[in-house]
Amino acid sequence: MPRATAAAAARTAQQVLDSAIDLFAARGFADVSLDDVARSAGVTRGAVYHHYRNKQGLFRAAVAQLQARVAASVVEAAGRAGDDPGEQLRAGSHAFLDAITAPSVVRILLVDGPAVLGWERWRLLDAEHSAAHLSEALGAVGVPDGLLDALAAQLSGAMNEAALWVARHDDASAAREQAHSALDRLLAAALT
Repeated sequence: MPRATAAAAARTAQQVLDSAIDLFAARGFADVSLDDVARSAGVTRGAVYHHYRNKQGLFRAAVAQLQARVAASVVEAAGRAGDDPGEQLRAGSHAFLDAITAPSVVRILLVDGPAVLGWERWRLLDAEHSAAHLSEALGAVGVPDGLLDALAAQLSGAMNEAALWVARHDDASAAREQAHSALDRLLAAALT
């Protein structure tokens, strides 16, 4: 019986988290209450508190889950790119740009994330996920150790800014295409 209870609790926690992600993405952190999340998830506010303690805890969980999803997209794309480290870097970078510009992701990770969590905490989460994969890929293509951190930071910043630009653009499809073309140029220049 305890396993069923643990499984049910895990399902409830995930249901709350999924509802919170949808609401945070649609309205932003400031305009979502725990009552809103509870209603959307079909649970009591007490259940939300039980699983996430408070709104900050729920938002941290949302950021962590989305960071993990983005990183998984990067790893999957790089893996499909074959054995060439340059192609893996390119594929992973493009997958990052696509994953981070998804409507449910960009607002939470790039707009509200740094403001709500604080810059240092947000950077730590990024470093544990996509930034770590970027550094590994840059090392694999031969970027010297003395330049690795600086180049990873600059490429990461460029991709984050490109994602924000795509999200603000009236024609997201055209903007995404332009961002991918620009990303190819950046990667080519960085690796020469």
